[in-house]
Amino acid sequence: MTATVKIVLVYQSLLGIYGDQGNAKVLHKRLAWRGIDAEVVTVEPGQPLPADGAVYLLGGGEDNAQTTAVRELRRDGGLFTALDHGAVLFAVCAGYQICGHTFTIGENDEVREGLGLLDVTTRRGPTRAVGEILTRWTKPDGTSSLITGFENHGGYTTLGPGAAPLARVEVGVGNCGDGTEGAVQGRVVGTYPHGPVLARNPELADHLLTLALGRELEPLPGPQAEHDGLRAERIAFVRG
Repeated sequence: MTATVKIVLVYQSLLGIYGDQGNAKVLHKRLAWRGIDAEVVTVEPGQPLPADGAVYLLGGGEDNAQTTAVRELRRDGGLFTALDHGAVLFAVCAGYQICGHTFTIGENDEVREGLGLLDVTTRRGPTRAVGEILTRWTKPDGTSSLITGFENHGGYTTLGPGAAPLARVEVGVGNCGDGTEGAVQGRVVGTYPHGPVLARNPELADHLLTLALGRELEPLPGPQAEHDGLRAERIAFVRG
């Protein structure tokens, strides 16, 4: 019997203010459509984080929530154990920032230590990045796909040599206005767009599931014309 795929939604009371929990629903549904058993487990601070998840999700949050989340995740240790065992971590916005070495909070830009899962650092940017973002993601097979979403972040993230950009910016700010967006390091993927981003970009969702399952997923049955049409409209709108 195939084991149930566990999707772990981490600390929604801290990192759940922008609807990024929808990413868990997307992953669950795309597995269910393929007949793969899955469950979404929501874990809050003070509860033990399961170390047997396949995909872990971090979302957006405010400054104090970021600091608390780092402290609790370090204290618990379950996320680090899960990643050592081959799990995938997908982190959005504030969740992305805390995966780096350091990030800043507050008007005085106080430096806080992150989880150290990505070779990135985040500092306050000159202007807040707010608006639709469109990037081009080069997939593992060498082909490319557009990623759409909505960015809303005051922090600007710089990548070190250990992390690679997730995508290249066509419209928007991305990491820090340098043409890159997000970061990938091993099985940790960070990105800024909300949306939720996996609802807007099913190819990215399936990529995460492929990483987690260790095998290619079969194409989903049924017509895709309506979804493709809506996606094309969104891309055309962003490009103006």
